[in-house]
Amino acid sequence: MTTSDIPDKMFPIGIQNFPEIIVEGYTYVDKTYFVGKLIKGGKYNFLSRPRRFGKSLLLSTIQTYFEGRRDLFKGLAIDNMDLDWTPRPIFYFDFNTGNYGHPDGLKNRLISLLNLYEKEYDVEVSMEEDTALRFENLIRQVYKKTGQQVVILVDEYDKPLLNLDENPEQFEKNQRMLKGFFSNLKSMDACIKFGMLTGVARFSKVSIFSDLNNLEDISMLNDYCAICGWTEEELVGNFRSGIQALADEREEDFDTTLRALRDYYDGYLFSGKGSRIYNPFSVLRALKGREIMPYWFETGTPTFLAKKIRKIGIDPESLNGQTQSYSNLIAVGVGTDNITPLMFQTGYLTIESYDSRRQRYTLRFPNREVEIGFAQNLLPLYAPSTDRPDSHFSIERFKDDLYDGDPNSFMKRLGSLIKDLPYEDHKESTYRAITYLLCLLSGTEAIPERHSYKGRSDLEALTPDYVYIFEFKYNKSVDEAMKQIYSQDYAGRYTMDSRKVYLIGANLNEDKEDRTLDYEIVELQ
Repeated sequence: MTTSDIPDKMFPIGIQNFPEIIVEGYTYVDKTYFVGKLIKGGKYNFLSRPRRFGKSLLLSTIQTYFEGRRDLFKGLAIDNMDLDWTPRPIFYFDFNTGNYGHPDGLKNRLISLLNLYEKEYDVEVSMEEDTALRFENLIRQVYKKTGQQVVILVDEYDKPLLNLDENPEQFEKNQRMLKGFFSNLKSMDACIKFGMLTGVARFSKVSIFSDLNNLEDISMLNDYCAICGWTEEELVGNFRSGIQALADEREEDFDTTLRALRDYYDGYLFSGKGSRIYNPFSVLRALKGREIMPYWFETGTPTFLAKKIRKIGIDPESLNGQTQSYSNLIAVGVGTDNITPLMFQTGYLTIESYDSRRQRYTLRFPNREVEIGFAQNLLPLYAPSTDRPDSHFSIERFKDDLYDGDPNSFMKRLGSLIKDLPYEDHKESTYRAITYLLCLLSGTEAIPERHSYKGRSDLEALTPDYVYIFEFKYNKSVDEAMKQIYSQDYAGRYTMDSRKVYLIGANLNEDKEDRTLDYEIVELQ
């Protein structure tokens, strides 16, 4: 099949409206089983998922169900479920738009949404009335007028709180306003049929979670792991022709292209025993554009996360492989240096494995797209000169060194780059972090702290033709670094590997007068 044979409607990129997808004939990956399960289950639900994972489409699907539009669900899973299709009044609070850094940004958004529904249902209010009281009045009056319990859907409830790290006063103001606005839901329980809230992060001090004690957080439940995003079975079942067209463009077979998609976009795991999930936005972009690229990062880079990691001194290498308890992952604290919950909930870390006995999750970067994209944001904060394409220190120069099997040029360039750093960055963690990030961005498989049967190497970088094993020392000696590589037998795992192996022992010597990176390279045949 040629790409020109595939209609654009196979790829509903950016379309978050369920009726439009169905009526216009776009490809829809059926998630209505989960919608029916939610409706038959708890009354109030919360779901945290990264941006561009289909939360808005999920809410649109729920909205369409409560509008009673059963004709749009013909042939889908929910059509065979025993459900009540009675139309209900629906209040849809979409916080995707709004200037929440403005002092009155959130208040203006709430007023705008309240005005819309008060007009629709002819509810009279005093314009001076508090937004929380107006919301309570709206629910009560609409229930009385229609005789039907209302449905409340909240899209991206946390948007007024994100990206306000450097504006704590506005953060506190928005948090108090959200707390006041949603605190009335509990007292209006008899008037409410169903409530669903979505967001990227679950902030620990917003009353949605403290006051609504019957709100079920489904974010990390095994049963709802695949409610947003796609499993590999769903991807292949719905987009086989698109994958084949991409394979033809890449001049490779179907399975090879699927492995490439898996490596770049799969790997998200939102519960201990659920299915691994693909990023739907990036997959659609790759299939339609016939090129595998970091599309997710193009739509909004995690600058605030990168800056915080640099500011509080977290070693980038330590992010992969850390372990956390459930309680540490479900809520994002404010004013703390524990950035892991936010990185997990925003999709920059995911679950690698779960130890049910210890109730501990091991985390890692989900895939190459996230790993490389995050490094792209982080490296310039350590080494600004790497961000200039014409620089001797550009990523492409380092990449060529590694892929051409020239570790000597790589280390000479690295030593020169380290000399270029400001004095306050004279420390071991900085040069280790820079080396790791350079290897990541060069497209190698960069593995920090890799365990062997005797110990663990500082860093291993793998290309199709070469293996680089690094051991770093600080104000010690190159001999000590090389002795450790040999004594711990870091190269033992590569004895039968066809690739050429380089052992690299490095020592950063520095004092107030000078800074030098000494190194030794041994090539194994």
